Amino acid sequence: MVDFQERDTKRGLREDQEAAHEGPAAEGDGAADEGAPPPGDGEAEIDEVRQQLEERPESDGGQKAHPDESAADPGDDGDHDDHGHEDHGHDHHHHEHDLDELGAAVVTVSSSRTLADDPSGDHVVEALVDAGHDVVTRELIPDDYDDVQHTVDSLVRRSDVDVVVTTGGTGVTPDDRTPEAVRPLFEKELPGFGELFRRYSYGEIGTRVVGTRATAGIIDGVPVFCFPGSTDAVQLGVEEIVVEEAPHLAGLAQRDADEE
Repeated sequence: MVDFQERDTKRGLREDQEAAHEGPAAEGDGAADEGAPPPGDGEAEIDEVRQQLEERPESDGGQKAHPDESAADPGDDGDHDDHGHEDHGHDHHHHEHDLDELGAAVVTVSSSRTLADDPSGDHVVEALVDAGHDVVTRELIPDDYDDVQHTVDSLVRRSDVDVVVTTGGTGVTPDDRTPEAVRPLFEKELPGFGELFRRYSYGEIGTRVVGTRATAGIIDGVPVFCFPGSTDAVQLGVEEIVVEEAPHLAGLAQRDADEE
């Protein structure tokens, strides 16, 4: 650091010595001696040095930092993987057990209809076939607890049946017994089916949806879906839920048996 006071003192001594050596200036001569600095020159030099010191760029250890260098982000751990990239491998793994073609059994539960007059059953068959599945059997049975339970239990034991869809008997009239007959057979109930079906149905029938007891579950590795007898309800539920989810559910339910 420049010691300005010491430098000014030395400059003053030097000026005095030069003045003594050359002699005093002539009286009346307003010009300064040639060896003496002009008035105020020392202060100007000090100001110039101070300005240079102030303008000197800051550095670490006397070296300038490179303008392109910057401190590393503390949160940057060096992992630059693109997490926004979609991982389709997981989705593929999730569906690897799906069955491409299902063998379906369609059962209409009604004491007043026949197979020739069964629009709800017709819609189930049509939706499944259009989706590329095979309807291996179609039956019509009366609203009877034992008949419903025996029929469903027999169908899930067939080697060519991967899914069972029933229509009718899920209401609240005294002869609506399908849920009571089928639920004891469930190894795993699928409550999400009934919840989703009623949500979809609400847009069609409003609060009357509380009167439907549609249910579903897994029996012996086979998904079983029980719908109301309404044609609109069957069409909505089969197309929006069964066609979309039955291949996945059937594949998962049969996975352990297939891998043994």
